[in-house]
Amino acid sequence: MDLGAEVIKIEACRHFDWWRGQDHSAAAYETQAYEKRPLFLALNRNKTGITLDLTTPEGIALAKRLVARADAVVENFSREVMPKLGLDYETLRAVNPELVMVSMAAFPAGPWAYGRAYGFTLEQAAGVPSVTGEADGPPMLNHYAYGDPIGGLNGTAALLAALWHKRRTGKGQYIDQSQVECMLPMIAPWLIAQSATGVTPPRMGNRHPTNVPQGVFACAAEAFVLISVTDAPMWRALCGVIARPVWADDPTLADAIGRRGREAEIEAAIETWTRGRSADAAMAELQAAGVAAGVARSPFDLAADPHLVARGFWRMVDRPFTGPNIQSSLPFRESGKPYPVRQAAPTLGQSNADILGGVLGLLADDLHRLEAAEIIGTAALPPKRGRVQAATGVTPNGSSR
Repeated sequence: MDLGAEVIKIEACRHFDWWRGQDHSAAAYETQAYEKRPLFLALNRNKTGITLDLTTPEGIALAKRLVARADAVVENFSREVMPKLGLDYETLRAVNPELVMVSMAAFPAGPWAYGRAYGFTLEQAAGVPSVTGEADGPPMLNHYAYGDPIGGLNGTAALLAALWHKRRTGKGQYIDQSQVECMLPMIAPWLIAQSATGVTPPRMGNRHPTNVPQGVFACAAEAFVLISVTDAPMWRALCGVIARPVWADDPTLADAIGRRGREAEIEAAIETWTRGRSADAAMAELQAAGVAAGVARSPFDLAADPHLVARGFWRMVDRPFTGPNIQSSLPFRESGKPYPVRQAAPTLGQSNADILGGVLGLLADDLHRLEAAEIIGTAALPPKRGRVQAATGVTPNGSSR
């Protein structure tokens, strides 16, 4: 989408994208809160959006007409949803023999094949929280739901490879991706250590198995700086900066193993030094001495970060319901200029007329009839509990996300 692909996002007025929010109160519908959620805005730039009720025969028929023109279909429902809708790969391949289809269920096969998951539960299933947090504390979530972006990145790589294969051979293919398996490389070091030594490395919080000291240290004005000492010269440099020259000459602290035994004492001395400085001043002084250090930035800091501003990373867009807001851009450049945000995240059903009318050739009367039947629309409708289940066997929360 950022590089020019036309991405048509299909939602339903009664069951819209999860990232628009899950508030189904009357007030949320009246204020159209589903059009204002920042996460949806961030994840859906440069996409075209339409609505289709895929629990109806006419909605399914229109979806198939779009698929007949498409290079690829991407979905991440739980495993049973697309077959129950009649939109599984074998059915769609009959409509478009060269189709590339990517399915990204949480658990595509095995005893959990029909289970549903979200980014956080994918973290749990992959064991990620078990290796984060303090040694004497419980497993700890990362509060970012890594399962979603990591699954998306893996799916993108697979999709591009399949499209390249299609260009060379004229053949489409079906990609069956497991989102939980995409997460497993994150815990590979612990798995390998357990396999090789029989011992699972302990959780270390902000500490590191070989970089000692390492941590996030409080500075003035409620800011923080991260410091990581990776070798002996850096340790001696740190001792000089925080005015502990005796430690630099102490042979018992010459290596990480020796420093590990006095880690708490060393960290306390570092924080005594950092608390008397701003985070930026601490970082500058440490980096000038050759010590790896960086300010723990907040999102609000990053909006004015000199590097990001100089690179043009932030792009300003305007959108109905939200007005002007900044969006991130791709982290690489081809001509020295950032890629543009061609279109802000779509409002619900924003391109119904352009796609269903302009591409599929539906007339204005057809669109009015579809909207009256609630098959398409531009405003969210409260879900009818049990309606989807009765019609198709698909529950309203069928997404694997």
